[in-house]
Amino acid sequence: MNHDVAADFSNDVWWIWVIKAVGILVFLLLNVLIAIWAERRILGRMQIRPGPNVHGPLGLLQSLGDAMKLLLKEDMTVRAADRFVYLLAPLITVFSALLVFAVIPMGPEVSMFGVVTPIQLTDLPVAILYILAVASFGFYGIMLGGWASGSTYPLLGSVRGTAQVISYELSMSLALVSVFIVTGSMSTSRIVEEQTSFWWALALLPAFVVYIISMVGETNRLPFDLPEAEGELVAGHMTEYSSMKFAWFFLAEYINMFNVSAVAVTVFLGGWRAPWPISAINDGMFNEGWWPFLWFFLKMWTLMFFFFWVRGTLLRFRYDQFMNLGWKVLMPVALVWLVLVAGVQAVRQFADVPLNELLLWIGIPLGVLVVILLVWPARKPPESEPDPEASVFDPFAGGYPVPPLPGQVMPEAPRRRRVSVQAGSATATDADPAPEAPKENSDG
Repeated sequence: MNHDVAADFSNDVWWIWVIKAVGILVFLLLNVLIAIWAERRILGRMQIRPGPNVHGPLGLLQSLGDAMKLLLKEDMTVRAADRFVYLLAPLITVFSALLVFAVIPMGPEVSMFGVVTPIQLTDLPVAILYILAVASFGFYGIMLGGWASGSTYPLLGSVRGTAQVISYELSMSLALVSVFIVTGSMSTSRIVEEQTSFWWALALLPAFVVYIISMVGETNRLPFDLPEAEGELVAGHMTEYSSMKFAWFFLAEYINMFNVSAVAVTVFLGGWRAPWPISAINDGMFNEGWWPFLWFFLKMWTLMFFFFWVRGTLLRFRYDQFMNLGWKVLMPVALVWLVLVAGVQAVRQFADVPLNELLLWIGIPLGVLVVILLVWPARKPPESEPDPEASVFDPFAGGYPVPPLPGQVMPEAPRRRRVSVQAGSATATDADPAPEAPKENSDG
């Protein structure tokens, strides 16, 4: 057994591995069905409407009906598509999403059919790197799905989605590196073990804020869902998919939401450990047995509620806005915080100062400053008069319509020109009324 891994898998046998793997698969599929129903109900309450309430009690069978509809729907393949890659892309996406939970610890050691084993399929000394590698593999499904469809809209959506996911994956990875520095391990079970008395979400608050924002952008959820914008790209890289092939992409999106939430719980929120003061009851009796699975489940669903809350609250960002947020705000903040954490670890080698105390004095003020900078209203630049000597920009010059760059002047639209001419002629008519015709003499 590797000493860098806190969990003990020495008692596991092959049929325990099978039970755990099947249990994870069933757990994720059931949670996806519940998430689809819960999102509709929560958004319905936020928007003062009932949400699903017809199929089953409280509409609980609505998600099952949607799944059956996709299963029984006519399966069509685009004639211009690369058939093999077209079918392979959704499978890559969903299978890469299913692999993440293999290293997520959901509880301590329990007795499972007479075998004492952790509520975790396996663990690795580099488990977090494994998660990032598997998540990165899912990019190929998005990119190949858009390319293989043989259509412009899916291709543009896949390019947008891939660029966005890679960008936010970088800031997310930098946020996780600060945890590796303070724990000295990338094993998920070891990271949970290091949070026995203190959660890293408090001590590493800036990294936690960066991770929470990055995980929303990573999963292409509102307000970062422009790669799947219905108004301009129909459905992004999934536009030409139907029936179960579309369902695979849809399933992978929700499973990825659970993946990033589970990683946040494991790395920053104490993992399966009970929150204080429940953890202090009877010498931590609620951190033993099957109770910790409940705390893990509740923490994960708290972050899922955050996804739904953000979707019902914020508006969709422009593509340049959320790319600027990722590259110009989140990554610099994560890098600065990473340097500070490394400096704190260096100071601790020469001065015996508690790590949590040092990080709290640095992290909480910096985290508050980051939140203030994110919510502070942007200052509008003064409106400048258009330069009459500026060259007129032709958006169709290259054969494809493109938006103007700052400083370029668009030609006046023909319809607007006609409206302005008509308005000008009407104003001239009102200002200079025509002389009345002389009335005929009735005596004639």
